[in-house]
Amino acid sequence: MVEALTPLLSPERRAKIDAVLARRLAGLTIVLSNLHDPHNGAAAIRSLEALGLAELHVVETTEPFRFSSTVTQGCEKWVSLRRHRAFADGARVLRDQGFTLAAAVPGATRTIAELDVSRPTALVFGNEHAGLDAEEQAACDLTFGIPMPGMTRSLNLSVSVALAVYDCAQRRREAVGEGDLPESDRERLRARFYALSLDDRGAEPLVERWVRERVSR
Repeated sequence: MVEALTPLLSPERRAKIDAVLARRLAGLTIVLSNLHDPHNGAAAIRSLEALGLAELHVVETTEPFRFSSTVTQGCEKWVSLRRHRAFADGARVLRDQGFTLAAAVPGATRTIAELDVSRPTALVFGNEHAGLDAEEQAACDLTFGIPMPGMTRSLNLSVSVALAVYDCAQRRREAVGEGDLPESDRERLRARFYALSLDDRGAEPLVERWVRERVSR
């Protein structure tokens, strides 16, 4: 697909895609459990994509994950969204991939800056109103909080996500380099990003025509 679509993208667009993929982080991800407000969901997606994360995991046990397209402005297409019916299912998938699950909990003694993000880390956030329940917290490996030296004792959920991702993404890159996507994932995403960059023309028929032309030679 990349070979077929390369002539259709400008050198500037190809360079932008290469630069984004070089800094993409697969070893840092976010889990949002039963989020209620689609504006919070959208703001979270926008923040994690802007800061270079590759995936978002969402748990939909009691609330379907929704996001406002007026907030995302299309950025959701650059992020892989993984949906889980139960928290335990998502936790199992991430643990099988070697992730440590760190739950955001008010009053936690460990701060966000103390997380060891040199290891693959999933930052877990609960519902805006109830947070993570006892079972979800127990399924995580540790808890953390965001220090608030002011009088305010809580933050909007999407703001908490943005602050946590900014801190952890910066330290993850210091630990492992600019990005940590395996080469196979980078090539897969390059093909996807090339296709998404041509969505108004439709990449699939262009690739099919390119293949037919090569076969007929």
